[in-house]
Amino acid sequence: MGNYFLIYIMLIVLGAAAFIVLLTSLICFFKVFYFRNPGPLKEDEYDIPKGRIYEPYREKMVKWQKDLRALPAKNYEIRSFDGLTLRAKFFECSPGAPVELMFHGYQGNSERDLCGGVFRAFALGHSVLLIDHRAGGASEGNIVTFGINEVRDCLRWIDLAVRELGDDIKLILTGVSMGAATVMMASAEDIPENVKYVLADCGYSSAKEIIKKVIKDMRLPAALLYPFVKLGASIFGRFDLESNSPMEAVKKSRVPIIFFHGNADDFVPMEMSCRLYEACKSEKKLVIIEGAGHGLAYPADKETYLNAMKEFEENYL
Repeated sequence: MGNYFLIYIMLIVLGAAAFIVLLTSLICFFKVFYFRNPGPLKEDEYDIPKGRIYEPYREKMVKWQKDLRALPAKNYEIRSFDGLTLRAKFFECSPGAPVELMFHGYQGNSERDLCGGVFRAFALGHSVLLIDHRAGGASEGNIVTFGINEVRDCLRWIDLAVRELGDDIKLILTGVSMGAATVMMASAEDIPENVKYVLADCGYSSAKEIIKKVIKDMRLPAALLYPFVKLGASIFGRFDLESNSPMEAVKKSRVPIIFFHGNADDFVPMEMSCRLYEACKSEKKLVIIEGAGHGLAYPADKETYLNAMKEFEENYL
């Protein structure tokens, strides 16, 4: 009788431990990966990132969004490998111009994060396919995977661009923050020769590193919580958070990469782009923008940004 009681107590303890692990993983999953996408904004709404660093650029960002909405655009959509409808808008600078496939950041949307990028592209004579990631903007989904599934979506967008815009179209993969991580990972995949180079703006080295960095910023124990985050991704999101990373991808990159980063970025540290640049095995260039916060390299110093791109793409376009 005593042995049965001991076994019963052990089963209760193990069950309670398993419940705590699953509950903690579920909470981490919802905090990190689940996003209730509000969908497209209303006509009189403008989405500006939260934080003091964006306030000096608020009027400029609102104007960019207004001007973007006034441009003629063609809508495109694809079906993801897991059944989501993903959407994008094509803004043509001129017929046959190189096309930038633009990917936005974590829990963002294409208009908010890349409205200025469209006009930067136009200044260089590029057209733009402005893409809403899964769980962003006009696209379906509620789970953000830090580039793991997004890179598979990116490959489908490349296929669509070649199919719809012509076999000889020149493509540039452009991303900011998580979008930069996505295009860096795409650079190591079997992509067509149409992709001439990659623009990675304030990208992180790996999902693991940036998540642990944010946990530490919250004054929480990263070493303790990260395993629950990874387990939550696996159980509830059905993806392996460490199955791919920008750092591993740039070591196998098939195309040139230009890296941009602001030295005042307190979200994704500048040193991540420095390490990515050092690890990159393809043709490369690193541009540090003085005083720029996260995602603000272009609005902070348009001239340096544009000149660096012009110089870089002379060899590839």
